[in-house]
Amino acid sequence: MSDEKAIDKLLNAVLDDDVSDMHFKVGSKPIIRKSGKIVHVNEFDIMKVEHIQRIIGEMISDDQMQKFAEGNELDLGYLLEGKARFRVNIYHQRGTPAMVMRKIPFEVPVLDDLGLPEVAKKIAMEQRGLVLVTGATGTGKSTTIAAMIDHINRNRTAHIVTIEDPIEFLHKDIKSTICQREVGIDTLDWSTGLKAVFRQDPDVILIGEMRDVESISTALIGAETGHLVLSTLHTTNAMETISRIIDVFPQGQQHLVRLQLGQLISGIISQRLLPGRDGSNGRVLAAEVLVQSSTVNACIVNPDKTYLLTETMENSYSQYGMQTFDMALYNLLLDEKIDKETALAAASNPTKLDLKLKGIETASDWRMD
Repeated sequence: MSDEKAIDKLLNAVLDDDVSDMHFKVGSKPIIRKSGKIVHVNEFDIMKVEHIQRIIGEMISDDQMQKFAEGNELDLGYLLEGKARFRVNIYHQRGTPAMVMRKIPFEVPVLDDLGLPEVAKKIAMEQRGLVLVTGATGTGKSTTIAAMIDHINRNRTAHIVTIEDPIEFLHKDIKSTICQREVGIDTLDWSTGLKAVFRQDPDVILIGEMRDVESISTALIGAETGHLVLSTLHTTNAMETISRIIDVFPQGQQHLVRLQLGQLISGIISQRLLPGRDGSNGRVLAAEVLVQSSTVNACIVNPDKTYLLTETMENSYSQYGMQTFDMALYNLLLDEKIDKETALAAASNPTKLDLKLKGIETASDWRMD
């Protein structure tokens, strides 16, 4: 009789190169996200409570089971031997257990392979400051952050400390030395990990997600004291990112936070994943990129000028490598990586993009050759 776990059998059956996520809940057949689209796996039976409980029980400890029984959600990592690693979220819905698993490749991604503009390498090699990768869930933020850490690791001697929940990509020391700390395993909680990080002699700090005042404050302090701090945020573009960070703080502190951000932001990369042309290229990355400059600083510090950030990015490609989402879409279209319908649906200003494509507005500054 095989001693293979039920969860491993299930994963082996549904997993292939194009599958990024797996969803398991009571009353439904397993669901996968394949090339960005939700697909019901009809070869399986509808899952019952005992099915979900069994596969969860194979993945978590008794202490974690107790926390889950008390109503807590669980975040953890899971290894399918020889196949893939997964970021797992276990939760309740309609009073029954449910789970989502996201596939994480064994190999740490390389920046050159992600479709990001060349300036991403320059941002990663900054000696100090705050670097943010933003986007909705499932847009590859963790992948980009991991690739930036890898780029630092290959090109700089530094001590890199990460605080993650859970650890996703596993890094090996190359030129740098990397200590990866998982919340709940290597440190008690986010608060404890954040408070301890400056006592661990870091040059580079990765905070897996800026989720509250404490984590944002720690990131700002880290950047202000001469570290390079990388983190992620669930925002859709650079302007929203700046506003979200400022709005987290009480009104009386917001002017100071603007001054800090204006000085400390080294770069913001905001991402979207789009279906490739004719569905043949999987998903394609479109990225908005903001880079530190005197004009960017002025736009952040002065709330009456923050709305000019988009215009600043449009006018700053040749000098700083900045680009808006619509500039990225324009170039993906010219390179025939996406179709026009996809580009206009994703555009921040579809009317303006359409006029550029028709040649009614000049697009010479938008082409990045």
